[in-house]
Amino acid sequence: MTALMNPAVVTADGFEDALPPSEALRPWITEIGRIDPRTDLPPRFTHLPHAATTIVLRAEPSGRRDALVIGPRTRATYAGAKEPLGCLRLRLAPGVAQPLLGAPAADLTDRVLRLADMPGPAADLAGALTEIDLDEVLTFLESALPRALSESSTRREHRRLLDTAVAAIHRSTPMPEVATTLAVSERQLRNLFTAGVGVSPKHYARITRIRQVLAAAGNTPWSDIATTTGYFDQSHLTSDFRALMGVTPGKFVRGDLPAPTACQRTTRL
Repeated sequence: MTALMNPAVVTADGFEDALPPSEALRPWITEIGRIDPRTDLPPRFTHLPHAATTIVLRAEPSGRRDALVIGPRTRATYAGAKEPLGCLRLRLAPGVAQPLLGAPAADLTDRVLRLADMPGPAADLAGALTEIDLDEVLTFLESALPRALSESSTRREHRRLLDTAVAAIHRSTPMPEVATTLAVSERQLRNLFTAGVGVSPKHYARITRIRQVLAAAGNTPWSDIATTTGYFDQSHLTSDFRALMGVTPGKFVRGDLPAPTACQRTTRL
């Protein structure tokens, strides 16, 4: 039984319906997750660490709508569901936060903000996004985003570098080698990555490995998972897992989780 199959361990990602971004949205949005308002949410669930800035559109049963910006999440959080909730999550591509939201991703990390309060062009779309039906949002954005966004050649080049660096991390390529390939210094790459993604290359790699561990957890021994996911040994895996997830791998699989906490409050830049 994998960690994510344990009824006591439900992740927010686990009850999302994944929708592929259309070709028109793909330059700016890498993943789309939809939660139908009729979905029976579990009494408690886990938000896994995630190295992406996300625009979240929520629809409550009362009819109240919200458009939020959730920055990269460096550690897991544990929450409880109070009522059914329709939700559309739009995960932004590396380097898109600045031109779309008006702030570097590093300023959004571990924060929740209202889309309408952001200084970028996406704030002008917040009103429409909270009024139209969730089923119409993607079609609306296909025409609205190209009109709202304008990127310089420098910013496009930065996004190209970020895409290359992210792909290299997923291949476990050392950062010095990536910097050499891209003809930039390690310091330049680290600063560009942190501003454009919201976390350092090192922390991005940690989050990526933890998500790989969770996907592999099951009947495979932890020592084997440690080897295949790039850890020195099982103790290294356990230490990193505890740091990012708040519990050891064994406790997580058993459902021995931290108590749910209240939703994070929105802040302003």
